[in-house]
Amino acid sequence: MSVEKIAHIGIAVESIEKWISFYRDVLGLEYTGSEDVPEQKVRVAFLTIGESSIELLEPTSEDSPIAKFLETRGSGIHHIAIQVDDIEAALARHHDAGARLIDNEPRIGAHDMKIAFIHPKTSGGVLIELCQPSH
Repeated sequence: MSVEKIAHIGIAVESIEKWISFYRDVLGLEYTGSEDVPEQKVRVAFLTIGESSIELLEPTSEDSPIAKFLETRGSGIHHIAIQVDDIEAALARHHDAGARLIDNEPRIGAHDMKIAFIHPKTSGGVLIELCQPSH
């Protein structure tokens, strides 16, 4: 298993529409599209910066994890996503090292990526998402 790059930084926002112009027009990032991820009750918008992206996360339901995050913490960085070449091996490695996993098995996220989360108590208060392209 190898770590390839920081895939994206997820930022929780109450409204993508409200914030996309800042990231696109002020910072000059390229907007590459939005999509709903019903399984996670979220709408995401991606803006590229080099080989990485900023992912704006807007809740689509009051019981969405992002809605709960916004309620308790407000807008801000939600997670850092690290792209790996073998997510199953990465999860096994983290488990064997004693990491507290939120997901023991990968699930499908935006862009049909395989994703899994590592609990912030394991990583100094930062929610880490492991991701691997499906193709």
